[in-house]
Amino acid sequence: MALDRVKEFFGKFGLEEKIIELDTSSATVELAAKALGCEEKRIAKTLSFKLNDRFILVVMAGDARIDNAKYKAYFGAKAKMLSSDEVLTHIGHEIGGVCPFGINDGVDVYLDISLKRFESVFPACGSTNSAIELDTKSMEKYTRSQKWIDVCKDWSES
Repeated sequence: MALDRVKEFFGKFGLEEKIIELDTSSATVELAAKALGCEEKRIAKTLSFKLNDRFILVVMAGDARIDNAKYKAYFGAKAKMLSSDEVLTHIGHEIGGVCPFGINDGVDVYLDISLKRFESVFPACGSTNSAIELDTKSMEKYTRSQKWIDVCKDWSES
């Protein structure tokens, strides 16, 4: 189970107790925000893409959307999201619980600057009813992010 992988991952840092297991679904930004009692924009959603012959994750604020022109300018290729079967196979988590922790080897993680406006955000933890609250420095550290990028639109600084 992916949640167990994420617990094991955070256990290496003594943080497994910070994982929040919810009684209700957190499979979408809206459901996660409601279950956690926070604004939707503070949900750190993780999208999975195929980039040439590799797989990447882009983690962004809940109110952000991929800007295809920015994505193509940065990565040099059109944004191609993975199907749910591909996500499970290549990333290691199922849709609704995809997160940048406890993922398969060889998957690169990028953090979008839309997250930087918050003191803390809530990414999923491998299941459709889990999350963890992390500050942006911790997001950078625990995701082993390649770098901060700017590939999203429809979010504002406030």
